[in-house]
Amino acid sequence: MLRIRCPHCGVRDEAEFVFGGPAHVARPDPLDPAVDDRTWTQYLFARDNPRGLHCERWCHTFGCGRWFNVARDTVTHEIRAVYPMGQTLPPER
Repeated sequence: MLRIRCPHCGVRDEAEFVFGGPAHVARPDPLDPAVDDRTWTQYLFARDNPRGLHCERWCHTFGCGRWFNVARDTVTHEIRAVYPMGQTLPPER
C-alpha cells in the first residue's frame, strides 16, 4: 500500500485517497469552434502509460477533501514530490 503525504493532513494510507488521473492535462475549450468529437475523444480516453516518473492528481477524499499533484515513479512507486494543483512539477533536489 502506498503512503501518500497530503500537503494539508500529513502522511496517510492510500485507501484514504482517490486517484484522479494524470496531472497537467489541459481540458479543451467547449466554446472553441475547432474543438470537435475527435478532440474530446483524445482528451477523455487517450492517456500515456509511462514507465518511470509520472505526474498524477490525487484527492484526499476521506480526509480534507482537497486535490493535489503527486510525482510518482511507476516502476518503484516511490513518491518523489507532492505539490499543489495549478503548479508545475518542482525541480528535483
